Amino acid sequence: MSRQSGPHLGTEVAAGDHLDPARWVTLAISILAAFIVVLDNTVLNVAIPTILRDFHTTLPSIEWVVTGYALTFATLLIIGGRLGDVYGHRKIFVIGLVLFGVGSLLAALSQNVMQLVLGEAIIEGIGASLMLPATLAILSSTFKGRERATAFAAWGATAGVAAASGPVVGGFLTTNYSWRWAFGINVIVAPLAIIGALWFMPAGVRSGRKMTIDITGALLVAIGMFSLVFALSEGGIYGWFSPIKSFTVAGSQVWPSSWPSVIPFILLLSPIALGTFYFVEKAKVRQGKDPLFVFSDLRYKTYRYGLLTGVVVSMGQLGLSFALPLFLQDGRHLTAAVNGLWLLPSGLFVIVGAQVGGRLSHRFGTVNVVRLGLASYALGILLIVSAISLSVTWYELLPGLALYGVGIGFALAQLTNVILSEIPAESSGVASGANTAVRQVGSALGVAVIGAVLTAQTASRGNALVRAADVPAGLKRQALAGIRALGANWQPATSVPAHDAQLLRHALEQAVTTGTRFALVFAIVVVATGALLSFLIPNRVDSAAALQTDGFEPLEPMDVDPELVRPTSAGTPAPTIH
Repeated sequence: MSRQSGPHLGTEVAAGDHLDPARWVTLAISILAAFIVVLDNTVLNVAIPTILRDFHTTLPSIEWVVTGYALTFATLLIIGGRLGDVYGHRKIFVIGLVLFGVGSLLAALSQNVMQLVLGEAIIEGIGASLMLPATLAILSSTFKGRERATAFAAWGATAGVAAASGPVVGGFLTTNYSWRWAFGINVIVAPLAIIGALWFMPAGVRSGRKMTIDITGALLVAIGMFSLVFALSEGGIYGWFSPIKSFTVAGSQVWPSSWPSVIPFILLLSPIALGTFYFVEKAKVRQGKDPLFVFSDLRYKTYRYGLLTGVVVSMGQLGLSFALPLFLQDGRHLTAAVNGLWLLPSGLFVIVGAQVGGRLSHRFGTVNVVRLGLASYALGILLIVSAISLSVTWYELLPGLALYGVGIGFALAQLTNVILSEIPAESSGVASGANTAVRQVGSALGVAVIGAVLTAQTASRGNALVRAADVPAGLKRQALAGIRALGANWQPATSVPAHDAQLLRHALEQAVTTGTRFALVFAIVVVATGALLSFLIPNRVDSAAALQTDGFEPLEPMDVDPELVRPTSAGTPAPTIH
């Protein structure tokens, strides 16, 4: 089948595109890439204790493997999207896959923490930041109309399933084989995806003018995003205001604990860098140069308010994926593998929700499906809160997990379609990167805030219950000090009498239950806020989709200032467009 240059930068449109079966292979490849990228965010969490023993290292060192991946990923997403806009999304997608595979191989064969950090946190993180924006941009240009909603629904469902199945896959591989296979899978999948991309995906075409990479903007946004995500992720480790430990880089002390906490200074660096980035980008537009981020795209309300809704909802999503597993392991005392199995239905219902939501969007409108999904999302978490107890069963959690999963399938899958619906093709890559980046920032903020709520409420309730417990005063002081230092991870020493130890454990279990409830209530408030924000999104998506379904490209929406409407010579008002 012949291919001809399409109207969009970085894409090609097949002759008779609506009949081209290769687009479904493109969707499958994009889904596979999204799956391994998101899976890498969660698959290692249950393997951390095993890696600690294998490498004879400390928990803070291993935390950099997981946190470093998220930091690199979030920092470079917008840059990765822009590279796709300039050089073609398929080319950048393939380069990202190569880096992802190489990083996975290094991580799988690593013999120490530094090698693991290099492979997973740095090389894989860079590869992921190139791959994920490219998949969204490729889908955005490959599918039109109703098929586009279906494609984004499948992509969103895959991301949700990968997040939910990560603990299950990681627990199975770690228990039955080795944690190294969590990376070994990528070494197998990446080459297959590269072959499929080169064979089936349309190659990018260049525009009539040469575009350049904004190096200054890239550095500023990298500094701003890194400092923001780092501060939000590491605030609990180094101390938000009062220093907890010294800040070290490569084993060298950079900021001693005798100084004020380093976190406020790193956090302050973010608005300075991002504010400078804004003014630099606006200046480049005035000078006729190519900016890294096109701020004028924020004039599209679907993009502006869609991004805002996405970042808020991502904060709330961590209420379940962060707080509930902690309760199930520390309060309900499930193993990591069983914990993953208990949460698996939420991922399965994400698939159902994404597919049903894609169909409902054709009838009721994409934005309305997003709003309905956010309502289901919040209601699901509310049902989980009402079911939580030390004797909770899987069946009691299932209704809440079902509504939560369906809500994600409805909301997040279709929200991506909303955000990218009006973006010009030449900005689709950077817009896709911004879409994913704001969710990563929202997730980091959610971890920080929800983690703080969970820790504070667990400690407060634990202290109250320990003081009321019928145990010796010396043991009470020991327990209070332990909870203050370790939180939910504290356990009575083996020398403590069995009866007293049981009372203290029960007090801690109840404290974890209380802390989890507060954290999930916070998540409900955040998701409800996201639902209210979604009413700022206009129902413009479906009008554009209807035009695309009929084979026409919609004109880019333009803002009309009613005060500038002037009459024509025929006496009919004609809008002045700006």
